[in-house]
Amino acid sequence: MLKGATKSAAMVALLLLWETAPRLGLVDRVFLPPFSEVARAWWGLVADGQLADNARASLVRSFSGFGLAVAVAVPLGLLIGWYRPVADLLGPLLEVFRNTAALALLPVFVLLLGIGETSKISIVVYACTWPILLNTISAVRTVDPTLLKLAKSMDLSAPRLFQKVILPASVPVMFTGIRLAGAVSILVLVAAEMIGAKAGLGYLINASQYNFAIPQMYAGIITISAIGVAFNQFLVAVERRLSSWRVPATN
Repeated sequence: MLKGATKSAAMVALLLLWETAPRLGLVDRVFLPPFSEVARAWWGLVADGQLADNARASLVRSFSGFGLAVAVAVPLGLLIGWYRPVADLLGPLLEVFRNTAALALLPVFVLLLGIGETSKISIVVYACTWPILLNTISAVRTVDPTLLKLAKSMDLSAPRLFQKVILPASVPVMFTGIRLAGAVSILVLVAAEMIGAKAGLGYLINASQYNFAIPQMYAGIITISAIGVAFNQFLVAVERRLSSWRVPATN
């Protein structure tokens, strides 16, 4: 309860500062309106359906790209981490692409795939792949050697060793990358939606800025933050469920 109260107090203090600073003239309320005005704008967007429509468009793109990245990066990371020849073969390519920012390649995706859904989902897949892939590789390579020796002493076959030891021991580090990718999937998509999109939270924020509807712009930003927090908490819950054998869940 004390922990929850502390977190609530911090949020309440932030909202009070947001509400009072523009009213006291500490910041220009034209560019940072009071929180109450932003809340009214948010409710207005909810009432007329704009927020739901744009959030739905963003979530479909974001979760589609994120899911595809998990489906590709986790098996590939396990393969690279477990088989050294595969790592030696793909290592140079990984070094090139991991250091190339996703948003720097956005014009390339648009040119090759157009400004439709394919390019937006593809840029999310690209951006999400690297944190998942690199953390999965690291997870496999840093499995406790004692566990490996114990498992080998029991004459486990390679598939059973991988299933019973490598994969479970890799879950915590692997999920660090998955959680990072969850945040990236939303942030990169919002940037992509500001170019050539006709729906989505990024489009809503960009359109509100151009129309000088500043409260609506902040309402869109708050919505993105709320979605990001909720998605991260979901991934944390999944991680705890999968690794409960290793780290007891705590409140």
